[in-house]
Amino acid sequence: MPAPRVAQKWRPTLAMIVLAVLMIVLVLPVGIAVWFRALASGTPHLGANELGALGLAVVITVVIGVVFSRTITGPINALIERTAKIGKGGRAAIVAPERLGTREIATLSQSFLDLAQRLVDRTEYVSSFAAHVSHELKSPVTAIRGSAELLRDAEMSADERRRFLDHIIADSDRLTGLLERLRELARADLDSTGGSSTIAAAVAGDQLVALVGATGAAVSLGPEALKAVLQQLIRNAAEHGATRVTIDATPTEGMLRVRVSDNGTGISPGNRDRIFEPFFTTRRESGGTGMGLQIVSSMLAAHGGSIELAPSEAGAVFELLLPLAE
Repeated sequence: MPAPRVAQKWRPTLAMIVLAVLMIVLVLPVGIAVWFRALASGTPHLGANELGALGLAVVITVVIGVVFSRTITGPINALIERTAKIGKGGRAAIVAPERLGTREIATLSQSFLDLAQRLVDRTEYVSSFAAHVSHELKSPVTAIRGSAELLRDAEMSADERRRFLDHIIADSDRLTGLLERLRELARADLDSTGGSSTIAAAVAGDQLVALVGATGAAVSLGPEALKAVLQQLIRNAAEHGATRVTIDATPTEGMLRVRVSDNGTGISPGNRDRIFEPFFTTRRESGGTGMGLQIVSSMLAAHGGSIELAPSEAGAVFELLLPLAE
């Protein structure tokens, strides 16, 4: 669907409006001075002092015009030019304009750059995600097709037939799990409406969890979203042998810093840089899809939060930033 279009009609530029205002500011007192001069002496001609004052007013008007140009019209035109370059050049063109002018224009420029960065990140993420999805779907579909062709064309015993049928069922289950994870990821990306909830409520009754710190503080995630995030981390810990998960929360500058640590087998050094990649998993044989932590990361990003893997001597430690509810 194309973007809405602005109605095309003549509109004055900002420079034209500024110039008109300055001319009115200049001409109005001059006209008043000439009027009262004519009333007082019967002649509209200005004296030397009055002409000097008029010249000074012209100089001041020009200086004001230059200031307006450097602080308002120039920076706005620079931002417009930067917008066009980002539209054509993508990430490489996302740099701050050299002329920022007033505080408001600088704030507007920063907001625009942040938005452009998020849009470029989203575009690259969608492209990468589509490639991963194609790869993950291709493997089980190819396996199912191969098994079906062998069942159709080859002579085999009942045990061999059962084995191939088991392979087809296993790959079908993997496809089902993959599609379910895709639906969860779509909801995580689209659901940023929020609500509020607490960590204590999200993990209430879970015997594996120990709570420390401000876990009763309200955060700007809905109950289901927060529960999905924490339960994914708890489930991962349990699948890696953890018998205890500690959640420690500390408020800081409008955010809640949450440290989720466990006493499981942890994450190997070779896998630490890959755990947030879509579809990366060390449990593929047991049905893992590698989408759990990707869903957590996307869901937190949709709500203005973040997650990262922290250094640890034993087990796994994740640090989350959750926006506090207002």
